[in-house]
Amino acid sequence: MLSDYLAERLEKSGVQLDEFRELLVRLLNYSVLCRNESQIEQQLYDRYQRIPLLVQDYLDLIGIRLHHDERFEYLRLYPPGSRVPGMEDAMDDAASQAWSGSLRRRLSQAEVVLLLVLRLQYDKALREGQVDEYGYVSESLESLAIALKNHLGRGLPEKVTERRRLFQKLRQLRLIEYRQDEDIDSSEAWLRIHPMIVEFVNDEAIEALKQGEEISEESELVLTEDDEVAHVS
Repeated sequence: MLSDYLAERLEKSGVQLDEFRELLVRLLNYSVLCRNESQIEQQLYDRYQRIPLLVQDYLDLIGIRLHHDERFEYLRLYPPGSRVPGMEDAMDDAASQAWSGSLRRRLSQAEVVLLLVLRLQYDKALREGQVDEYGYVSESLESLAIALKNHLGRGLPEKVTERRRLFQKLRQLRLIEYRQDEDIDSSEAWLRIHPMIVEFVNDEAIEALKQGEEISEESELVLTEDDEVAHVS
């Protein structure tokens, strides 16, 4: 039985089968795991470090690829057919078409616009050396609002509920970090941008923005099959 085989190998690493299941369920539900996010994710990340080959073997069986950034200590899953940083291109097979759930997302235009500006602000801070030891960049909502206006002629949602919903989605993707919903109600609030933003928003999307290409109903920015923000004509 597969469970017996797993239990035997897990026992050598000091990990229980239920703990193995918990780790996999968390990864498959959220598609990302950041050690610095919470105590729970720290425990799960450290657990992965004890059994990386077993986790990867299981994910390989269902065609899911895992990217482990050891420097910034996070894990991220990619659906079949995706390009993974540091790996050769995945095979283009029928299995890649079967994934339409949490590992493949279509972002709203407001989310994409904000992601683009977050990537721009992260790059700017990187050039200026304003990055902490964990790769995060601290940014005020006031600076984000100004950047949105300057680059895209847009602003943050005026309604508190809409603004919270927008930032909650990006926090769920682990691309930004802030303590409570109330922390983003004011323009004086601050958040942290995760270094994962560099992979999530690809260079082609940023180049399109710098070239002055507009975001309209006919030409939108979406999350591609590679789980990145890219320009789609």
